[in-house]
Amino acid sequence: MHYELYLDSLFFLNFIMNLYLLMLVDKTAYGMAGRGRLLAGAAVGAACFLVPFLMTAPAAVKLFLGVAAGTAGMLCIAFPVKSLRMFLKLLERLTLYSFGLGGGMLFLLRCLPGLRNHLTGVMGILGMGGFFYLLFGRFRCVQDMEHSMCRAVLTREGKRMETTALVDSGNSLIEPVSGKPVSIVDRRLFDGLWEKMPECYRAVPYRSVGKKRGILPGFLLPCLQVEIEGMAYVFKDVYIAVSEEGISGDVGAESVNMIINPGLFAKSVVGGRKKRQNERHNDSESDDTGQDSV
Repeated sequence: MHYELYLDSLFFLNFIMNLYLLMLVDKTAYGMAGRGRLLAGAAVGAACFLVPFLMTAPAAVKLFLGVAAGTAGMLCIAFPVKSLRMFLKLLERLTLYSFGLGGGMLFLLRCLPGLRNHLTGVMGILGMGGFFYLLFGRFRCVQDMEHSMCRAVLTREGKRMETTALVDSGNSLIEPVSGKPVSIVDRRLFDGLWEKMPECYRAVPYRSVGKKRGILPGFLLPCLQVEIEGMAYVFKDVYIAVSEEGISGDVGAESVNMIINPGLFAKSVVGGRKKRQNERHNDSESDDTGQDSV
């Protein structure tokens, strides 16, 4: 029996399906990968899938090499993998969505036997994949990060402070000029990064139970690294507000010294794109902040 394979069609089919999978994984990683990285990762995965057809070796070896190289390659290119734990977490999510898409497509083929010839074509497969991509993207089960303990590393001018933090939806503080989310740190962390309280700061208004309203001093932190369940996130130019009162007692955990605003992880809002956290709008640590400072 003789078969003809069209490498261009095979590459295109795998490229689009890989892109569906990577975009689903990216949704669970809160937009960690950029569009260019997603496209590059999908292309590498599709290219590696062609390896078994271009080399001479036992079928099992060729299949293993193609799948292993394609999976590892597209994950490492699409996402800024910083550790083995992070890679395994991404691999777990990719595997879950792969089985989901494959199982969903087989289910459709069984339910619609009359359309089998159409659904097994290139456009039919891409159409089914697109349908389940939209379905899983809308009703996906995502880890709730809004009440998660995490490891945070704060860096400023060569100084580095590491602490346990809490991502808490109860923190909705916003810096009023730039509209950026504000995280809260206790005085110990602040003193470890700043030698003394600067004269100029951003006034961050807040409301809390027991005290109707008040003002917290806000400062621009050059770099914040957050690690949650093996997933590492790096944020540039993050606003932090200093709390003179202890944070641990408020959240019921003695080791927590920082409350992270979940808005840091938000990529978009209904009706349009949200300001990215790493975009700077009149941000400065100097005294020359004009009307933005107090």
